[in-house]
Amino acid sequence: MKKPTLVVMAAGMGSRFGGLKQMTPIDPQGNSIIQYSLYDARLAGFDKVVFIIKHEIEHDFREKVGRGVEPYFDVSYVFQELTSCLPQGFTVPEGRTKPWGTGHAVLCARGVIDGPFAVINSDDFYGRGAFTAIGGFLTGQHADNAYAMVGYRLHNAMTEHGSVARGVCELRDGYLTGITERTHIEKRGDDAAFTEDGEHFTPLSGDTTVSMNFWGFTPRILDELAAEFPRFLQESVSVNPLKAEFYLPTVANNQLAANRATVRVLHTDESWHGVTYREDLASVQESVAAMHAAGIYPPVLFE
Repeated sequence: MKKPTLVVMAAGMGSRFGGLKQMTPIDPQGNSIIQYSLYDARLAGFDKVVFIIKHEIEHDFREKVGRGVEPYFDVSYVFQELTSCLPQGFTVPEGRTKPWGTGHAVLCARGVIDGPFAVINSDDFYGRGAFTAIGGFLTGQHADNAYAMVGYRLHNAMTEHGSVARGVCELRDGYLTGITERTHIEKRGDDAAFTEDGEHFTPLSGDTTVSMNFWGFTPRILDELAAEFPRFLQESVSVNPLKAEFYLPTVANNQLAANRATVRVLHTDESWHGVTYREDLASVQESVAAMHAAGIYPPVLFE
């Protein structure tokens, strides 16, 4: 069985954070969240990493992130630009600067993925247990349409400093039956609430299972992405040309609805740490320092 590949989506420009958060140091050694994800992934059996970035950050990213992990992983770089993987007959709408979304990001990596793979965001700290769970799933024997997703408790995946976007999951017998993207969820004590119009809020239990975009796939999903991207461009972009996004969970959801795939939900009690906002940085640094003090991570990640 092939060892799994880790696909890291790192092309975002950090508009809410106010900078390139995928390279922002979170410890005294200058490591960013990505290095911690890679350290945990290596322990979980991953031996190849694909970084999805933009051309404009390539030099800095290679120097600050890629070069330090090249002795430990087979490293590939893929570029997500608005014109990347654009089907024949389609053009970028005038004035569009926003990336096409997570589904497009993974589609851009189609040429360098040849086996089971996991997908993560570059600015989310997922926790050791999450990588162990997804790595174990991907190294098992499964049908080519059998996927997995790490499921977090919503109260473990919130920030004190503003709203977050999460995929709210529906489950049956340990499997995902549907997922709804909620782009504005705010913390309410141990629980939360979401809004679609900025005015009216719907409560959400803190125990709600949510997706943090930590997926395990076979290469089958790449064919699904390639098939659905033109439909997205034709239908959604015509309605919202500047901001419509091609979400990875939407494609998985469509497969579920058509009974063309299964998604096993791997529950974790890990706490998410992330830098959605600049104000999140201090709490992430404190949490990482505590994990070093507890011996979860060594003084130097990659020597």
